[in-house]
Amino acid sequence: MGEAITAAVSDRICKHMNDDHADSIVMYAEVYGKQENVSSARMLKIDPEGMDILAQVEGAETPVRVAFEKPLADAKEAHVVLVEMLKKGRAS
Repeated sequence: MGEAITAAVSDRICKHMNDDHADSIVMYAEVYGKQENVSSARMLKIDPEGMDILAQVEGAETPVRVAFEKPLADAKEAHVVLVEMLKKGRAS
């Protein structure tokens, strides 16, 4: 079993995503969080069941919860699932 998704691991994943993949978080909020007109978004937390995003929707901060299809086993699976979601979201 890989590294559990603890609060520290969540913080590390969120920092990486916010620093390097902000456009992906906007897409997650729009496609999986069913939000329209998202101008920016930040990942606040990730856990085995999903991720919490704070999106700017038409100028208002909007909390968005994106659930995963199935609970994640570990941090490695989080990476795999986030990439898969990105590919599916961009294809839609």
